[in-house]
Amino acid sequence: MKNRPLKTIIVGGGHRSLTYAQLANIEKDKMEIVGVADPDETRRNAIAKQFNIPAERCFRTSDEIAAIPKFADAVINGTMDHIHVSTTVPLLKAGYDVLLEKPFSVNEAEARELVAAAEKYGRKVMVCFVLRYAPFYRKIKDIIMSGEIGKIIGISTNEYVSYHHMSTSHVRGKWNNSDRCHSSMLLAKCCHDLDIMMWLMSETKPAAVSSFGCNMQFTKENAPENSGTRCLVDCPLSEECLYSAKRLYIDHPDRWSFYVWDALEHLENPTIEDKIELLKTSPYGVCAYKSDNNVVDHQTVSVLFESGATGTHNMIGGTSYGTRTIHITGTKGVIEGDFEKGVFTVSKIDPRPGCEHEDTVYDVKINNDSHGGGDLDLVRDFVAYVRGETPSVSCTDISDSLLGHLVVFLADKSMENGGQPEKVIV
Repeated sequence: MKNRPLKTIIVGGGHRSLTYAQLANIEKDKMEIVGVADPDETRRNAIAKQFNIPAERCFRTSDEIAAIPKFADAVINGTMDHIHVSTTVPLLKAGYDVLLEKPFSVNEAEARELVAAAEKYGRKVMVCFVLRYAPFYRKIKDIIMSGEIGKIIGISTNEYVSYHHMSTSHVRGKWNNSDRCHSSMLLAKCCHDLDIMMWLMSETKPAAVSSFGCNMQFTKENAPENSGTRCLVDCPLSEECLYSAKRLYIDHPDRWSFYVWDALEHLENPTIEDKIELLKTSPYGVCAYKSDNNVVDHQTVSVLFESGATGTHNMIGGTSYGTRTIHITGTKGVIEGDFEKGVFTVSKIDPRPGCEHEDTVYDVKINNDSHGGGDLDLVRDFVAYVRGETPSVSCTDISDSLLGHLVVFLADKSMENGGQPEKVIV
């Protein structure tokens, strides 16, 4: 295996799976896509064509793959959140290692079930927490490990979800209703952030979690006066409403296209007219204030660590632009940065005469990658891990990824119980 590409199967041919699978096109010595499973025939055929997959290696479900003799080394599982465990366990039993999209489960019981299954069958599972591989967070991790800012006292992370991202994914789209997607807003959007917090704080463990949050913005009570139920059908405000589907998706037809226009995948070059017609019936054309979303638009999580350190994470949706920020206070200094800008500052205590602090600015901006340059480095590390090579410090092995999930589950439980603290039991 070390001297040949990792033979890999795509299960769930969505945007994220195909992003990870691009390593097979870029570095052919590392990965080869040899199979695909997706219930959508159009998508399945398109992936087969892209990677020259023979018809006998095209399947509808992961169960069909698990039922036949093993023909690859690994699987990229990019199915929807709530079927990650049910699709992965049979593949582990069949002998496959798995690169699994986050979150790897939607509740604590399933999370523990999958960790146990990986151990039982002796398989390697890596979770797609790609932010660990972004140069921004990798460099921060290196500085913490060096002891440069001393022992961490407090860590604060923030995720600001832009208005168009919020609308597309969590007001109108796949993750707008937990009864359907089985994921809370915190799990779907911020499991990245809480994984980063646990990873950066790996010298200690979380002891207790509390949380508050609600949906303040996207309610019927906040709908503009005289608004309709569908932006391009019965609403006179399509040229002025902040969340008009016309302004978000027709005026910006390439933004979030892999979600908004997925029903047009069978058309080679859909026109604007095709897209307008689709919005008249698709979820993305529903009034943002009158959709059936039931997830929060903002939430704050507080964590107490065994060391005595504290952590907070704030998620706020509907902001003018999206970014993540971080502020870490240590006994010798501070790290403060903006992920979207790719810049952070290390400010160390400097008691010399005439000084207060000594600052060093790091610029690790990565363009044209929504995860700050982490996507393909994650896949490279997965290949190395499966081959038996030493993985990087970022390695998202499922056992190491459990803590972040537990914090999310307990935070949501706390929020539902009015902020009551919940103990973390590892």
